[in-house]
Amino acid sequence: MPIVINLDVELAKKKISVADFAAAIDITPANVSVLKNGRAKAVRFSTLDAICRVLDCQPGDIFMWVPEDDGAAEANSAVAGS
Repeated sequence: MPIVINLDVELAKKKISVADFAAAIDITPANVSVLKNGRAKAVRFSTLDAICRVLDCQPGDIFMWVPEDDGAAEANSAVAGS
């Protein structure tokens, strides 16, 4: 996936546990885990606002777009199609 989530990096920088962070932004620790592991399909702007407020960061500190390498994308498609 070309969107990389750096939430775990920001949590480590601020020395905030997942449980404390989840309570601060009012979502479950399981949903923080979904965000951290890049399995989220969407993020509400209100949640993004809370994340940035609590971590004192910008959205670009958390999300980063990385273009997929054409060769890697083709290899992933071939494996998925097997």
